[in-house]
Amino acid sequence: MSMKELPDVPHTPHGLDGVSWNILGQVYTPKLITPECFAWHAVFAEETFVPPHTHADQDEYLYPYDGVIDLLVGGQKVTASPGQVAVLPRGVPHAFFNNTGKPVNALFWAAPAGKLVQLYRRIHNVGHPGRVVSMAPQFGVVFEPPVSSAV
Repeated sequence: MSMKELPDVPHTPHGLDGVSWNILGQVYTPKLITPECFAWHAVFAEETFVPPHTHADQDEYLYPYDGVIDLLVGGQKVTASPGQVAVLPRGVPHAFFNNTGKPVNALFWAAPAGKLVQLYRRIHNVGHPGRVVSMAPQFGVVFEPPVSSAV
């Protein structure tokens, strides 16, 4: 699916080197890549669901610009709203849900950067979730058994 095929999903053209990744219908635009931190702008299309997964070697943070992202963090329901930072600690399973009925823009960052950049490059335009899940562990991300998106 190309960017032009994502109606009503705003694209942020100010990524590093003009790069954006399409990851299972989500648009990720890198903003900062250093060994200490990897930051990216994310656009979650309506009804986006990122299954529970863990990062073994990095903490992840989420800051919604607009809309609300429902999370499951360590089995607990959490809501991230504009102006709030959700902390997703390393080793703790977390999942994302966009139940708003419209796209939600957010800033994410992971510290340290780890291998997420390499993972995102590999899974750009991979259309099958099973392939993404099977590739992720070699980049330090492990997906858990699926849960309902009705968080």
